[in-house]
Amino acid sequence: MAAAGAIVAVPRTIGAQPAGKTYRIGIVEPVSAPLNAANLDAFRRGLRELGYVEGQNIVLEYRSADGHQDKFPELATELVRLNVDVILTTGTPAALAVKRATATIPVVIAGAGDPVGSGIVASLARPGGNVTGVSAFNVEIYAKRVELLKELVPKLARIAGLFNMGNPVLPRQWKEVERAAQALGIRPQLLDVRRPEDLGRAFEAATRQRAGALVVALDGLTQANRRAIVDLAAKHRLPAIYGAEEFVRAGGLMSYATNRPDLYYRVASYVDKILKGAKPGDLPVEQPTKFELLINLKAARVIELTIPKPLLARADDVIE
Repeated sequence: MAAAGAIVAVPRTIGAQPAGKTYRIGIVEPVSAPLNAANLDAFRRGLRELGYVEGQNIVLEYRSADGHQDKFPELATELVRLNVDVILTTGTPAALAVKRATATIPVVIAGAGDPVGSGIVASLARPGGNVTGVSAFNVEIYAKRVELLKELVPKLARIAGLFNMGNPVLPRQWKEVERAAQALGIRPQLLDVRRPEDLGRAFEAATRQRAGALVVALDGLTQANRRAIVDLAAKHRLPAIYGAEEFVRAGGLMSYATNRPDLYYRVASYVDKILKGAKPGDLPVEQPTKFELLINLKAARVIELTIPKPLLARADDVIE
């Protein structure tokens, strides 16, 4: 599914930074640094290519909500008190918390589902205020995920959605799942999970209602508990599609999503331009135009599922 709008390129310029100057970059994330390692490595690589070396001219101040979005305001406030030069964040709840915490410190988002609709920025072309970055374009992509599950399970009659409806952007994404499912003659079933304790009950409910497949929303809660979710999907023999490749790398069946490490690599350019004097409100928010399909054949074998050959042939990566 192609996203509307082209990427607005942010030029990457390599040059020496002011001698003796050390910048502090605050980072507010839904998950811990170990769980976020691939994204952080990509961000560091982007910074290095622009002349920033951690421990020399930049310091990263990392703060994790560990899957609990109610922690974001406190974490954002802590970084504001540290008077960091830029704050990097991802996801709608975190971005909104940081925006409410400061109107002066520049904020760069490394992916948010609907930055305009959720009020993070005024528009993609002219964000205004102190926030810019990259949109993950997650709302529209859910229809494609439903279509892929229907292709995977041709007789699919009921589809469950594992969504944290306390996340302000996820209700809009669930509407996309509902519309896409109903258009294909599939009954949608919402599994609203807001705490780790809800996960087991949610899968039991899906099994009771005989759901034939599962859509897992990308959210701090699901990211922090991805191993448990992957294991539960296997236990209940539910073919599942995820919103990020890390779920598939952790043993999940399939994902269709933007390349998240690439988003983090790209936002290094935003940080660089801001540190050199650009105003975040003048830097257009980029939209992804490429989505990647990953399939885990080992996970398919665990639930005794045969992946249709046409679907397998379209995969960008297949894990054996």
